[in-house]
Amino acid sequence: MAENLSPEEKYHLISRNLQEVLGEEKMKEILKERELKIYWGTATTGKPHVAYFVPMSKIADFLKAGCEVTILFADLHAYLDNMKAPWELLELRTRYYENLIKAMLETIQVPLEKLRFIQGTDYQLSREYTLDVYRLSSVVTQHDAKKAGAEVVKQVEHPLLSGLLYPGLQALDEEYLKVDAQFGGIDQRKIFTFAEKCLPSLGYAKRIHLMNPMVPGLTGTKMSSSEEDSKIDLLDEKEDVKKKLKKAFCEPGNVENNGVLSFIKHVLFPLKAEFVILRDEKWGGNKTYVNYEELEKDFAEQVVHPGDLKSSLEVALNKLLDPIREKFKTPEMKKLTSAAYPDVLKQKPAVKAPSKNSNPDDAEPSRLDIRVGKVINVGKHPDADSLYVETIDVGEVQPRTVVSGLVQYVPAEKLQDRMVVLLCNLKPQKMRGVESQAMLLCASTDGENRQVEPLDPPEGSAPGERVFVEGYENGQPDEELKPKKKVFEKLQAEFKISEDFHAQWREKNFMTKLGPVTCKTLKGGNIS
Repeated sequence: MAENLSPEEKYHLISRNLQEVLGEEKMKEILKERELKIYWGTATTGKPHVAYFVPMSKIADFLKAGCEVTILFADLHAYLDNMKAPWELLELRTRYYENLIKAMLETIQVPLEKLRFIQGTDYQLSREYTLDVYRLSSVVTQHDAKKAGAEVVKQVEHPLLSGLLYPGLQALDEEYLKVDAQFGGIDQRKIFTFAEKCLPSLGYAKRIHLMNPMVPGLTGTKMSSSEEDSKIDLLDEKEDVKKKLKKAFCEPGNVENNGVLSFIKHVLFPLKAEFVILRDEKWGGNKTYVNYEELEKDFAEQVVHPGDLKSSLEVALNKLLDPIREKFKTPEMKKLTSAAYPDVLKQKPAVKAPSKNSNPDDAEPSRLDIRVGKVINVGKHPDADSLYVETIDVGEVQPRTVVSGLVQYVPAEKLQDRMVVLLCNLKPQKMRGVESQAMLLCASTDGENRQVEPLDPPEGSAPGERVFVEGYENGQPDEELKPKKKVFEKLQAEFKISEDFHAQWREKNFMTKLGPVTCKTLKGGNIS
């Protein structure tokens, strides 16, 4: 029990497995007098994945040490971070996060009655908080705000004001939640040091900051909601867990950027105090490790094989996930999940619905799923100098990966953050090892001095808006265009840029609800 622990023992529990603590001496002084008040916040954006067990296991430590712990569902932050959560979905996603995180805490036997759960918009829209945001904006420079959010807020060349506000709001949360310390990942460090600098300028106390290491994803990089192969979702079925772990980066003897080992270190050992390697008798049989260092040493010396490490983690992980999966199988939770994270493609009416393109052999433009997109990241293909790999928001829960041969025609900086037009229902195709999930539509001219220019949606367009051809507004796009039918190829042969720079099919404009799709300079060009 926490009341039987000395201040030193409490400090050890609070700080173990952390990468960094800012304000150690202050924390030790508080622990001599009373229990520490800590908050952990999470922006309600993409679906939480298994790396969330890392902060959950630390929250268990905090409670064992007698701390008063607040969990903040930062819904307003989710909206401000490049609108990762649309305003109309904030409440639904907050409910989803609350149910999922409570299920996680229950599965690792953390008593919920000792926790305080708060929603950001419950106090962040108050008069007092809003006035403090204005006060903060009068003492913080644009440079400092952008620098503070560099590791957390999506970075773009021309950032929205919302992203610049984000670090200041997170700093103010410390004061409005009346805590001694904020806990988060090491990627939050710049925001934490920003808070230490700016809160005293408003007359508020500087807080303690506790930082977890970032657990590598299964691909060896940061585990991310937007990179499917890097993460295991909390609701993934057992077959998915097996498949993802099988593909996980785990070289024999390599302990660097090893997401499999890191998860065992930062989640399973703090929770279970042991880890069992399950293996056949001919390879030495099962072995129980009671400290992580011994396991890492055996793996580095190749006493433990990656296959045995993965299969043993699979068993342990499924034990953690089973109660969570079970809770989310109820009709109520299924309904909440689909409402909070609507699948745009699944919401489309079936192709069989009456429409102008009901004949499957008719090549009509309404069969094309053309949408407005926003390029949120662009880089060179790792294995092809002429290709870009772009991450593009097309109005779905996750952005799409698109490969395009634009390197010699369009500089990367001209694509970054640009609104574009994409064909989204071609069959995904691997291009030099990277799967392209859509086609970026461009105007082009033929000949020796070939020019290529991405099409422009009307100003003010948003990712996911439908693009249609005049007169073909009511037909439903195919779920996926069949390559053998050559529907796109037949239609594309009559795509042109008009004399007034409008994208057209048979002299009918490509449109969105805001007006025609255009191109800037290539009058009379083709579209491909």
